[in-house]
Amino acid sequence: MKAPAPPLTQFTPKIVSVLAEGYGPRALRADLVAGLTVAVVALPLSLAIAIASGVPPDRGLITAIVGGFLVSLLGGSRFQIGGPAGAFIVLVAATVQRHGLDGLALATFLSGIMLAAAGALRLGGFVKFIPYPVTVGFTAGIGLIILISQMRPFLGLTLDGPEPGPFVEKLPVLWAALPTLSPLNLALGLGAFGFIAVQRRLAPRLPGMLAAIALAGLTVWALDLPVPTIGSAYGGIAAGLPAPSLPDVSWAKVQAVLPDALAFTLLGAIESLLSAVVADSMTGRRHRSNAELIGQGVANMASACFGGFCVTGTIARTATNVRAGAHGPVAGMIHALALLAVVLLLAPLASAIPLAALAGVLVSVALHMIDLGAIRTLARTARAELVVLLATLAMTVLRDLTEAIVTGLALGALVFMHRMAQMSGVDAMLDEADTDSRPEDRGEGRQTVVLRLTGAYFFGSAPVIESVLDRIAARPRHLILDLADVPLLDVTGAHSLAGFVRKALGQGMAVTLAAPRPQHMDMLKAAGLPAAAATAADMQAARARADVRPGKGV
Repeated sequence: MKAPAPPLTQFTPKIVSVLAEGYGPRALRADLVAGLTVAVVALPLSLAIAIASGVPPDRGLITAIVGGFLVSLLGGSRFQIGGPAGAFIVLVAATVQRHGLDGLALATFLSGIMLAAAGALRLGGFVKFIPYPVTVGFTAGIGLIILISQMRPFLGLTLDGPEPGPFVEKLPVLWAALPTLSPLNLALGLGAFGFIAVQRRLAPRLPGMLAAIALAGLTVWALDLPVPTIGSAYGGIAAGLPAPSLPDVSWAKVQAVLPDALAFTLLGAIESLLSAVVADSMTGRRHRSNAELIGQGVANMASACFGGFCVTGTIARTATNVRAGAHGPVAGMIHALALLAVVLLLAPLASAIPLAALAGVLVSVALHMIDLGAIRTLARTARAELVVLLATLAMTVLRDLTEAIVTGLALGALVFMHRMAQMSGVDAMLDEADTDSRPEDRGEGRQTVVLRLTGAYFFGSAPVIESVLDRIAARPRHLILDLADVPLLDVTGAHSLAGFVRKALGQGMAVTLAAPRPQHMDMLKAAGLPAAAATAADMQAARARADVRPGKGV
């Protein structure tokens, strides 16, 4: 039997384990190829996500370089690729609108502290309890918001004033601006979107997104097309990284951005650990969730110091890393260094990239975030989970992500409790002669009745089981409560059961609890179980105590 890992192992970065295994030229070659492949995918996405988030495009590259390097260096996943993620576009844009770039930097830094603290407190395992419909729901909601947010550059619309942030307010403004549609911008956006769609079907291994924006930029430059570009809108991209500095901190500003930092933390933990799980499923490896959260935390703090924004594990880039044959975390570090080389050497060329083409890239990303297959499956097989999904989606679109996740978790918990309560029940074990009696009369005047409780006895099922117990057990001389098939007993269930035993004893019955679990007995005693209630290790001992022959289940 394999000895358990030392407690501190869960905080050890994966790169330590990989290097301890032995790292040679073959592993370096595999990581080099994978890292360069991922960099090709990350470059257009980093630019597009930054622009869609309302920050200068070079901030996206800074996030991918600084954050991506540290996520691979310090994280708990062997294959995780960190950087800016489409899921954060809505949150980042809202934060910039409310607090500006300084507020965004502070919120990102605080989020990094919270993520690192969550990992240090070993909270990484709790993220796995987010229900699947909630994850699909908020991801689809974010995809829908991104899709609508890209319609202005995709269609080349001209607005009379600033574009509203909220989804509901945005729709009528975009509709009113449809007469200003630019055929040239639409052609560039559709061209980029169509190129990516065809590439994914015919040549999925090729870097379609990079090729799409490169072709679009080349077309705009060669034909001198009058369309908005990175250069015209943002003045190009800085050729290098800025000097690091801590965000401006004041107590008033911390209080103002704290809700945004909490939202960054919640989504960052979910997104990064979900990405690590995807990598595990593709490779058969196991990530260290707490080390991953600590690595993500440090990466976010460093990103904020260099002017970047939220860093998280990115599912698409991580999957690309795995498919490209990465050996370990060095591939993610190489991806970050390759992006740094692009910034240092090729930044001027990015000025010609049209915003419509970047919008086409994000439209493709947004549509892939809306998992129609999962929605159709839930509609066919699990209607209750579909309600959870749709409620989460609606709250994401109409309110915000934090409220959406809380709503989804609450509804998911209600569905779970309802099903657990349905699986709980009580069976009466009576003599052969008793089987024709009415349920309301079963046990009346009998020597012994055995009540077998099944399923979880918790606050959701306690009222139902109470009513069944009261109806079935009507003053036999000896009452046996078989608890062997009760895997879960909570405080409410313990008080309910202890109250029933007190009632039975008060009516003159002798009560024996058969096969109770030690932890359940502790809870029952704390709930006031009378000392007159006997216990037996199993049903045989309980029957011997009552001196009766086995009955028949009804």
